[in-house]
Amino acid sequence: MNFQTGTAGGKSTGGNVMDWGVNNAYKTLKEMDPKAVTMMDGAIIPAIDPIDIGIGSSEKGNAGVPAKPRKKTMTSVYLKYFETATDGKSRRCKFCGQSYSIATATGNLGRHLSNRHPGYDKVEDISNPTPIPSQPVTVAKRPQTQVKTPQMELDHVNWLLIKWLILASLPTSALAEKWLANSFKFLNPSVQLWPGERFVAVLREVFRSMREDVRVVVDQISSRASITLDFWTSYAQMLYMSVTCQWIDENWSFQKVLLDVCHIPCPCGGNEIYESLMKVLKFYNIDNRILSCTHDNSPNAVHACHSLKDDMDSQKMGPFCYVPCAAHTLNSIIDDGLNTTKSIISKIREFVLEMNASSQILEDFLQYTTAYQEGNWKFPLDVSARWSGNYQMLDIARKAGKSMDTIIRKYEEQLGSRLLLNPAEKTAVSMMHAYLEPFYKTINDICTTKVLTIGLVLFFMDHISEMIGACRDSRHNPDWLKAAAEEMGVKARNYSDQICNVFTYMTAILDPRIKVELIPESLNCENYLEEARSHFMRNYSTSHFPCMTNSYAAQELDDGGSVSFAEEIARKKRRASMSSATDELTQYLSEPPAPMPTDVLEWWKVNSSRYPRLSLMARDFLVVQATAVAPEEIFCIKGDEIDRQRFSTTHEDTQPLHCVRSWMQGGMKLKYKSTEIDFDKLMELAAETSTAASEKKPK
Repeated sequence: MNFQTGTAGGKSTGGNVMDWGVNNAYKTLKEMDPKAVTMMDGAIIPAIDPIDIGIGSSEKGNAGVPAKPRKKTMTSVYLKYFETATDGKSRRCKFCGQSYSIATATGNLGRHLSNRHPGYDKVEDISNPTPIPSQPVTVAKRPQTQVKTPQMELDHVNWLLIKWLILASLPTSALAEKWLANSFKFLNPSVQLWPGERFVAVLREVFRSMREDVRVVVDQISSRASITLDFWTSYAQMLYMSVTCQWIDENWSFQKVLLDVCHIPCPCGGNEIYESLMKVLKFYNIDNRILSCTHDNSPNAVHACHSLKDDMDSQKMGPFCYVPCAAHTLNSIIDDGLNTTKSIISKIREFVLEMNASSQILEDFLQYTTAYQEGNWKFPLDVSARWSGNYQMLDIARKAGKSMDTIIRKYEEQLGSRLLLNPAEKTAVSMMHAYLEPFYKTINDICTTKVLTIGLVLFFMDHISEMIGACRDSRHNPDWLKAAAEEMGVKARNYSDQICNVFTYMTAILDPRIKVELIPESLNCENYLEEARSHFMRNYSTSHFPCMTNSYAAQELDDGGSVSFAEEIARKKRRASMSSATDELTQYLSEPPAPMPTDVLEWWKVNSSRYPRLSLMARDFLVVQATAVAPEEIFCIKGDEIDRQRFSTTHEDTQPLHCVRSWMQGGMKLKYKSTEIDFDKLMELAAETSTAASEKKPK
């Protein structure tokens, strides 16, 4: 199972538009019994034996009324479930009341019964049948002590609404809007939407069911894992933390899955974060397999991670390190650099917003950029307040300045002359754009790298520090730009101080693109290399032969310290094994780094036979995350979408909604208790219902 793109947030696929399409990203279960989708009417009812009759069953039953031989036709079987109107022009279904023209073919009446009321032939009292809610999947059999005829229901509309709710990250209260229910009633009067509390209860049960599947997956992890922490505050000022687990599987594929979304209780400090985190780790039984934790750089998160490290060190669970988020750090560094030009960027953004909203202004702008040879522009432009939008504002003002001025003057009455940039502002834009262009290229590489390792991030951050230093020390730059670079340099140095240790050194050199040659000078220490070698020898050099090592130890105890000829041979073999292990690390580091486009995990997969022991260490350490969230969530407009979804979610919906959404985006099937919901089959049923409805003729 691939959880490659699971997050607590993600891009909304529907917004406020109801999407009835089936997401191609979800695997279809063609081999699965199509009768697997089931829901009971009313509240969730446990301990009920379902009688499976199949989705959209066309089985034609006999209700127990003996048929006359000459009337033993398809017509008599179907017509007894319909009553003829007094005017003789229509027939009405005894179950749901839907009317059909008297000329409607009996085959269509049969399809109505099969699609809308499976099990209709099991109802004994046809003259006064119990109303059957439309489109059931299963028949629920009540215990034998109950005499009442069981009710049946296929809530396919409600299940499709559940999926829409999850993928659009909408609160369950959205489905309580009466106009939504009225819209469905208009399309089909027999549609019955669940009450709001039912949607909440079903969503909670789906969350519990799918979380058990996640626990099974996590329990099968055979290597060390890392976790990342992300925090946000809702509109009700409630603090939440998402905990995501990452690992590399036996096929050298990177995997990740959201473990939980936790509410952090007041006073929302480091102790509360630590306690909430430990509950998650213990629930998944993964607290003794965590190698690292990457946090969002907040003081409370740092405090919680420090407590976690102390706890793991006291229990001697092996090495553990907490890592500051490089994306948050870099974003903060850039914000400091943009402080002096924020007012200019705001003017440019206002112009771009007007242009995005007006097709006439946009058409004129494209004509002017063509005439002035000021580049090709793809609209609508990104106007977010994140890095991507801010740089876009600088970029268009720097590269299409003439076209901007012409448009503002042409539409001065609408835009106002205040949006025109004066010469000093244009100069500031030009200088800031030139200064930040290398940052833009670096961040683009960070966001598009398939596996963003610690080694690669340290390589990029070292380059960022060099650019900041060059700007600060240049005699040609104005004082305001030097001051901005100075502030940026303080945060860059602070990150370097936090990240430079033997743990990150070991992680960095195991990236075949980096090794020792390309790690920052501040991290390149001979002592670190020796400690890395010692850790490798101590934990990985004999990992392939644990039974052999144990037998040696037992023999030494039995001999009482004497050395036999067999023991001499064994010691020679042990020394040879350790020498071979040492040679793996030495040989690996002696070779030149791989090219930058190299797929790191694919490289290790191919070369694991050359480095059987070192590859085990690489599989553990390369999982350490350099960022707490995907970089594009920090730098790009995608982060705004995630923030809006998180901010608007109610407290009762936050955990189940965001977790289930992330799990479904990771490839998991939505599950209710032990049943996987087959949305493909639900869509087929919806199509069949639509076809039947189209055949209905007015009176």
